[in-house]
Amino acid sequence: MGTRSLTRVIETYRDEKKNKQVKVTLVNMYRQYDGYPEGHGTELADFLKGGKVVNGIGGNDTNVSNGAGCLAAQMIAHFKDGAGGIYIEPITAKNCGQEYEYEVIVDFDRMQLTMKCIEVGYIDSKGNYKRGKRVLFEGKPADFEQFVTELAEKE
Repeated sequence: MGTRSLTRVIETYRDEKKNKQVKVTLVNMYRQYDGYPEGHGTELADFLKGGKVVNGIGGNDTNVSNGAGCLAAQMIAHFKDGAGGIYIEPITAKNCGQEYEYEVIVDFDRMQLTMKCIEVGYIDSKGNYKRGKRVLFEGKPADFEQFVTELAEKE
């Protein structure tokens, strides 16, 4: 049995008319196996840290995503290779049997990218199983490698 994960690409922006921050999930990608931080998390961080998100493509732009929608499409193209393994689930899907969730958050106003790694169901410090979620990492994709190294040292 594989380690399942969900990866959501989320765009956030400020709605000036309503004077509030808006959060929109664009895609929900399910991975059947290798969803743990050392697997999919590292592959996702490597994919994300190589480029940047922009608003409009210039003549000399290389390795860019033109907004969150472009990034989501590039991510699917990067991970999907033939039948099986990677699937697109409805953005409303919450329980796909996943053990990990990843959020790729694109702040449209600042053109900043944040990555989150969330564990679904975990053992607390007292050795008890908890059914909730806990954020293991939140930060820049380039910093994820250090997180994985520290995680391995704890095990």
